[in-house]
Amino acid sequence: MLGFLIWIILFVLCWPLAILALVLYPLVWLLLLPFRVLGIAVNGVFELLRAIFMLPANLLKSRP
Repeated sequence: MLGFLIWIILFVLCWPLAILALVLYPLVWLLLLPFRVLGIAVNGVFELLRAIFMLPANLLKSRP
């Protein structure tokens, strides 16, 4: 009986949090989307710089 009462209390306390999480998750995802795009762009720039910097070493390494 005590276990059932604990489950009832947990249900009463947690369902508003679950609904709030379901509503807020897409909004937070949309707010963070520009930062993800910016991160992808910055990562691409760093990879380009690395490729340009490593080009002489790669050219020397590929000679037979």
